Amino acid sequence: MSRLRTNNWLCVWCAAVVLAAGAIAHAAQTLRIVPIVRDNQVLVSFEVADGYTSDIRDAISSGLRTTFSYNVDLRMKNRMWVDILVATSIVSVSDKFDNLTRRHTLTRTVDGREQESTTTENEATVRQWLTSLDKLTICRTAKLDPHREYYVQVSARVLPDHTSMLGLTSAIVGRSPFTFIP
Repeated sequence: MSRLRTNNWLCVWCAAVVLAAGAIAHAAQTLRIVPIVRDNQVLVSFEVADGYTSDIRDAISSGLRTTFSYNVDLRMKNRMWVDILVATSIVSVSDKFDNLTRRHTLTRTVDGREQESTTTENEATVRQWLTSLDKLTICRTAKLDPHREYYVQVSARVLPDHTSMLGLTSAIVGRSPFTFIP
C-alpha cells in the first residue's frame, strides 16, 4: 500500500514539474527584450506582451494602486562558474486610478528616482506605460570586454498579485543575448 502512495505522489510531482516548465516556457515567450549598443552605452528596451490582463484592468479600475516592477540585469557569461553581474537597474511603473475624475496617474521610477509622471484618461497609454520601456540606459560600454558574451535578463512582477493564493508574487523572466563589438 505504501508503494502505491509513493507512486501516486511521484506522478503528482512529475505533473507539477511539467506544468511549471510549460508556464515558464510560456512566460519567456511573452517578455520581449532588445539590448542595443549606441553612443558608448548599453540601452535596453522591453515589453511584456500580454502583461495587461483583465485581472490587472479590474484591479486598476477598483482604484487599487497597481505597480509593475522590473529588475533589469546585464550579465557576462562565465563558463566556469556563476555568470557575472555587470550592471543592474530596478524600474517601477505605478498607476493610481481616481474613480471620481476617471483619470490615471502614472509614475515611473528608475533605481528609486522618479523619472517621469503623467495623467491620462486613455487606457492604451496606461497599457503601454505599465508593460513596456524604451531605451533604458543600463551601463556604459567601458565596463564591457569585447571578447566576452553578455545577456540582458529582465524579471517582471506585478503588485498586487492575484495569481497566488498564498500571497507570493509570481514573476516573468526573460533573457536576450548580445555581443559587444566596439
